[in-house]
Amino acid sequence: MIRFGLIEEWDPRPGHLTSWVASLASVTAAGHAPAHPVPASHQQEEYLKVAWRNESAGFRFARLCLMAFDVNAPLDVTAMTTAVNQFVRRHDSFRSWFSMEDDGSVVRHLVPTEHIEMVPVDHGDLDAERLCTLVQEETSGPFNWDCFTFGAIEWNGGFTIYAAVDHLNTDGISQASTCLELMTLYMNAAFDAGAELPPVGSYIDYCARERAISRELTRRSPHVERWIDLVRANGGRLPSFPLPLGTDNVEGYTRSALLNATVFSENAAQRFEDVCRELGSNVIAGIMATAALVHAEFTGRSDYFGMTPKSTRSGAEEMNSVGWFTSLIPVPLTVDDTTSFRSLAPQAARSYAAGKELTDISFHRVLQLAEPEDGLDVKPGWSVPMVSYVDVRKLPGVEIFEAGNGCLFGNRGSSEEVYMWVNRFPTTTSITFLYPNTEIARESVQRYVERFVEVISAVADQGDYRPSLPALTS
Repeated sequence: MIRFGLIEEWDPRPGHLTSWVASLASVTAAGHAPAHPVPASHQQEEYLKVAWRNESAGFRFARLCLMAFDVNAPLDVTAMTTAVNQFVRRHDSFRSWFSMEDDGSVVRHLVPTEHIEMVPVDHGDLDAERLCTLVQEETSGPFNWDCFTFGAIEWNGGFTIYAAVDHLNTDGISQASTCLELMTLYMNAAFDAGAELPPVGSYIDYCARERAISRELTRRSPHVERWIDLVRANGGRLPSFPLPLGTDNVEGYTRSALLNATVFSENAAQRFEDVCRELGSNVIAGIMATAALVHAEFTGRSDYFGMTPKSTRSGAEEMNSVGWFTSLIPVPLTVDDTTSFRSLAPQAARSYAAGKELTDISFHRVLQLAEPEDGLDVKPGWSVPMVSYVDVRKLPGVEIFEAGNGCLFGNRGSSEEVYMWVNRFPTTTSITFLYPNTEIARESVQRYVERFVEVISAVADQGDYRPSLPALTS
């Protein structure tokens, strides 16, 4: 099973490290790259603005994503140099960097492909602790073009390859495709394998498409109205985790913590899916229904304002692209005294389908269009308790990743809310939480995961779950 965690918890085998970083000539050329007319995506723009406001945090506030897996063969440094360069030049997300202007705007600069060169750096033999530290030290933050590095740690009989990329340029699907592409390109270079890679879409073209859609929106656009109505129905506020997190009286930043747990076996996962399908629903809707039931039990509130990430990729070529292709969509649900899982799952399926209609309508853009009389109380840098589901079995290259002890790690940034990922693997389904590192939050997240697993397991085992509810309020 693929491991998840914080980079400082990564425990790579000690060995001889070669990393690949942008050459000095490339960095110099990137610094002179002209402005490009296509803006950052809405997600990127807000991410950069939040990172900019927190530059003085005293730690890496922006998110660094690390993907690593083992290869049981000797390392060919020359072949890996070829593979890394081909990979970076293949995806135009790696050609952009962004400047923060005096007026608060974010401007893209585009580096010509011919100026991009990744070069090997020999670091010698390092232990696990030093490897974890060096990866974070060597990979720049999101305001530098070269906010991505690669590396290979040689040990007896093979090597561990990693890609460290700022979240600005990657997402979950991108990390999976990175594994497959790097190995394919490496095998081509080392052994003349001749494997062809599928064409990739342009992330810059995606950003242009998203902005074109946004320009057509007004406050009276139906999709904008839907978003605003949902937030107004929640008292003008975005949703929050149903249990206390202990962040209200914290001065400064609340660093992140992470919890992994097992949900159930693949047999139970299939039974859960079968129940959902029988009800005309699906797994993601079933998970949202489960979250709504748990929310009602903990809060006594009937209204659940669920949020889940949705891929914004369009077509096969964008599926092969590296970039940040995600947005949040709403999945609101209502629980009453007669609700059971079997009655709620079909409602969740309908709500999720309605939410998908908002995939290309960035909530960041909605906030720009909202008017004072709308009464929205949403602060800059907002966050929400996200619930994500990924059927990892369907991701490209997952077999290679799992066979090579694949792992995905992130830096310990700052957290104000709770993010939850449910991941289905060939043999088991796991759940991961990223949350504020306070004693209260640790207790709350532990309570939540125990209850969530109890409820979803009951559905898998018994085909239904009827919550024990107090007098519900709306």
